[in-house]
Amino acid sequence: MVLTDIDDTITAHGRLPASSLGAMERLQAAGIVVIPVTGRPAGWCDHIARMWPVDAVVGENGALWFSYDRERRRMRSGFAKTAEERAADAKKLAELSVQILEAVPGAGIASDQFCRIADLAIDFCEDVPPLPAADISRIVDLFEAAGATAKVSSIHVNGWFGDYDKLTMTRQCLAEVFGEDLDRINRTCVFAGDSPNDQPMFDFFENSVGVANVHDFTLTTPPSWVTKARAADGFAELAQALLDAR
Repeated sequence: MVLTDIDDTITAHGRLPASSLGAMERLQAAGIVVIPVTGRPAGWCDHIARMWPVDAVVGENGALWFSYDRERRRMRSGFAKTAEERAADAKKLAELSVQILEAVPGAGIASDQFCRIADLAIDFCEDVPPLPAADISRIVDLFEAAGATAKVSSIHVNGWFGDYDKLTMTRQCLAEVFGEDLDRINRTCVFAGDSPNDQPMFDFFENSVGVANVHDFTLTTPPSWVTKARAADGFAELAQALLDAR
């Protein structure tokens, strides 16, 4: 099983290259389950589950999973919170967004926010001029002061109310979609990522892999292995190594 972050892990310079789609297709063809685990929004995850060569997707940093049953032509999904809880959180996040934008000039609401159902994504370099590290830390502090969880990706600070993360929803997804206990199959899984919001995954998986740009960040637990190449080229390198080893 291959679990992978998306932004700057299988993408490069904001685009998904053919090499990454091809790598995922080859992994699937070899009988390897492929699951993106991302901070990207629910709307994107619906598309990813339907259109990409993947078996499921975990989105919004652990708020949800989607898996498309191609035989029945039916989308399956699971969530960390109820619709009522998410609606209440959305009101608090809307108020917090105003506070953050006032306090951190140059920050922006992520362009994919309209697709989100559980978190608030603050853009610090995707569609705005890159902010300094101090401003990114300030955004995190504002989220946490409001009682929210905040995680930094390579492009956004994502904030939400709840104690879930990428790892907790990966556990839920594997149990509900595949009937698997993540602790039992840890050694048969590989996780690939690149940034601090992947930290829970790097902490847990024995076979954790960072693409080379993971060195751009300071992590409490670094991945077990690091590819030679950055971003999408690093993912292609990892996929080929896994296929060569079969």
